[in-house]
Amino acid sequence: MKGLTALVTAVVAAVVLLASVYTLSETEQAILTQFGRPVGGLVTEPGLHLKVPFIQDVHRFDKRWLEFDGDAREITTKDKKYIVVDTYARWRIADPLRFYQAVRDERGAQSRLDDIVDGETRNAVASFDLIELVRSSNRTFQTTEELEGIGAAEAMTAVASGRAQIARIILEKAAKITPEFGIELVDVRFRRINYVESVQAKVFDRMISERKRIAERSRSEGHGRAAEIRGEKERDVLAVTSVGYKQAQELKGAADAKSTAVYAKAYGKDPEFYQFSKAMETLMRGLDDKALLILSTDSELLKYLKGSEVK
Repeated sequence: MKGLTALVTAVVAAVVLLASVYTLSETEQAILTQFGRPVGGLVTEPGLHLKVPFIQDVHRFDKRWLEFDGDAREITTKDKKYIVVDTYARWRIADPLRFYQAVRDERGAQSRLDDIVDGETRNAVASFDLIELVRSSNRTFQTTEELEGIGAAEAMTAVASGRAQIARIILEKAAKITPEFGIELVDVRFRRINYVESVQAKVFDRMISERKRIAERSRSEGHGRAAEIRGEKERDVLAVTSVGYKQAQELKGAADAKSTAVYAKAYGKDPEFYQFSKAMETLMRGLDDKALLILSTDSELLKYLKGSEVK
């Protein structure tokens, strides 16, 4: 019986001892609550700490900088452009006691930050034109042909504040609200800015039309250049052909002249023979085996034929 009592006493003592201590890591801080009300001060030192068992509860909070990732929101700019804005921020728990009393935990803090950052983002975006949200400086940049077609004047508009300055405005205003929730807000940035889907479709259609216009102009220039090259080729071919034809005709004329000169020299030595050969040539061209030839008595051909028969 004594052994059982001792065992029970040891177990109870161990449970009480475990319920009386807690540990904190280097990245944690804590507050103690007794029946739901905070007691004692803020515990920030890492290591083993004591508390009243079964009465006091430990609430741990992260010391590190935490990330807030807001949802994308549809907002209208000052110049009535419908855009989707996605933001993110960095924050930490600066006053754990106030943080616990105001939002309880990190989920509550994220919800509260969403309201604060989103509200200030809407106010800031609605106070500036779209170009102010897109550009961060007035640096010069090279204008492409596509940009010239879809609004280079708007893209080159000088900005007075710029994207980074607008983000700082949101941070300054939001950071004045968060301390009442025990939160220190250190940074707010634009993750992404884009047109809403309906406007995106129109912008893409405009870009496609501009691309088609540029492509059509390039094709027209290509066709014009191709026609020019073909014309140059035909002109060169005609020039070469003309020169060749001229040279051929000159050679042919010289050959004919030389041939005529040879014939004239040969026939000049015996005119009678020349007349005879021409007469025979005429007969050979005009007659065949079935031809009937009628000649007058004073025909030159008859004279040559009679001469041939006498011989």
